Amino acid sequence: MRVLWLIKGLGPGGAEQLLVNHAGARDREHLRYEAAYLVARKDHHVAALAADGVAITFLGGDHAWDLRWAWRLRRRLRRDPVDVVHGHSPLVAAITRVMLRTLPRRVRPAHVVTEHNRWPRHARLTRLANLATFALDDAHIAVSEDVRATVPRRWRDGVEVLVHGVDVTAVRAQRDARADVRAELGLGADDVVIGIVANFRAEKAYEVLLDAAAIVTADPAGAPVVYVAVGQGPLQEAMHAHHVELGLGDRFRWLGYREDATRVMASFDIFTLSSRHEGLPVALMDAMVLGLPTVATRVGGIPEAVTDGVEGVLVPVDDAAALARAHLALATDPDRRARLGAAAARRGEMFDIAIAVRRLEARYRDLAARRARSRA
Repeated sequence: MRVLWLIKGLGPGGAEQLLVNHAGARDREHLRYEAAYLVARKDHHVAALAADGVAITFLGGDHAWDLRWAWRLRRRLRRDPVDVVHGHSPLVAAITRVMLRTLPRRVRPAHVVTEHNRWPRHARLTRLANLATFALDDAHIAVSEDVRATVPRRWRDGVEVLVHGVDVTAVRAQRDARADVRAELGLGADDVVIGIVANFRAEKAYEVLLDAAAIVTADPAGAPVVYVAVGQGPLQEAMHAHHVELGLGDRFRWLGYREDATRVMASFDIFTLSSRHEGLPVALMDAMVLGLPTVATRVGGIPEAVTDGVEGVLVPVDDAAALARAHLALATDPDRRARLGAAAARRGEMFDIAIAVRRLEARYRDLAARRARSRA
């Protein structure tokens, strides 16, 4: 059976990383995968997918609104049909729904779409396009209950929640890198490292994290806290400028994009997110498998993974003072960090990508079989 993943880009984002995770756990004997993407500059995961045996197709263009990509995809599907197209970008999915209806039934694949983000986060035109085309899909998936709850009510019952997950065994193995990574980063044995893995976008609220870091590092009774940030994005320069304004110096370190982000996370003592909006972050799942206590905002699918006071501490959105208090409380209490971290590691077992892949591939088979029956 042949499956084509369709996504806007293969850059360093959560949805893109989920494809890499899925590829590693896939049924290599009975399914053949291809990943098609549109934006040339977003190619960070191309090499990893290709090395793992996933065929790569670049459809060209700089934006989903450049509809030449849809024409190229249509030609490709007529020439070499697949059984299932699985969309991972909302606007791309809306356009694909319409395009697939122009294909002859004998070569028309089933279409499944994963909702990675809350509907209110989509641009207005994207929401309108999805409203007009959503019913054309064969199946809908959401990455969390919170994401599903934002789908318009008339379609919500038909949306299945599937936590996509991470390679638990591979992530857990990164724990052994802790001492090496801390040495590479010049971190002291007594440093309490609070780390974030997130791109520089408005919804990640890096300015709130920086304000919290200024409070924590200025506390004379606090622990020797060092913040570490892994990520890149359009707001990077603005956040670096804010860092300078606050005088954080090397108490807040920028590592940029790292292919070994999970290995870097092994050096953390606390994982944090200051997000205003989330689906269910891949980095959060990695952190829990690593046994890191989390301090994060109470948004999106985060409370579905982290129970306040059990695996971490949840705080309100845009509240730097509350974020700082939670950071300080954990940084100065190693016993509590250990308890929360152990609970996080236990909870992290539920995020095994192999479980999600088995469910998703079963859905692919069902959709392909139904499509084949409809052609007969």
